[in-house]
Amino acid sequence: MDSALTYPSDVAFTPAVKSIQTRKGSREAYAHAEQRGWRTEVDENLAAFLADANSFYFATAAADGQPYIQHRGGPKGFLRVLDKQTLAFTDYAGNRQYITQGNLSENPRAYIFVMDYAHRRRVKIWGEARVVEDDPALVQSLMPKGYKARPEQVILFKITAWDTNCPQHIPQKFDAADVAAALAQRDARIAELEAEVAALKGEKVTN
Repeated sequence: MDSALTYPSDVAFTPAVKSIQTRKGSREAYAHAEQRGWRTEVDENLAAFLADANSFYFATAAADGQPYIQHRGGPKGFLRVLDKQTLAFTDYAGNRQYITQGNLSENPRAYIFVMDYAHRRRVKIWGEARVVEDDPALVQSLMPKGYKARPEQVILFKITAWDTNCPQHIPQKFDAADVAAALAQRDARIAELEAEVAALKGEKVTN
C-alpha cells in the first residue's frame, strides 16, 4: 500500500471526498468500512473473477490530470495474476494512438474496472502501471494461445487497493458466445426429445 495512505480506501476517499461524505451524511458508515479495510492483495475470489473475465476498462490520466479510459478485451483470463499484488496483460497492436502509453510515461497511476454483466458484479482496482516493451519472453508468456492479435508489449499493474460494488443499477447482459452455447444445448435437447417422440409414435403405429 502507498505509505501516504492511512487506509487503502484513501486512494479513492480523498479529503475532498470525505468532506462531501460528511456533508451528505455517509462519512460515518464509510469510516467503519475503511477500518475493516479494502483489500490490497489478490485473494481467491478476485483471482477466480479475473480468470473468467474477457473484458475490462483501463483508465489512465495525463500529467495534467486529463483522464482517458480504454476498453481491453481478449479470451477469458487474458488479464493475468502474476503475484498477490501484480496483474499483467498483453497489449495488442491497435490504432497506434498510444494515449494510454503516453499517459503512463508521465503519470503511473491507473485504474482497472471489471464488469460481469451476466452475474451483475463489478470490481474496482486502483494502482500504478508501467509498459514493458523490451521483454519478448514476458510477452510470449502472457499472450493467450491461439488468439488472433499481434502482441506489441506488456502492461504491468501494481495493486494499491481494490473493492467490489453492489449490483444496483447493473443491467443484466449475456455474452454472445454464452448465449449461442446455451441455445445450441437447448436445440440439441429439443432434437433428442423430438426423436424420442417420433420413436414412441412409431411403436404405437406398429402395435
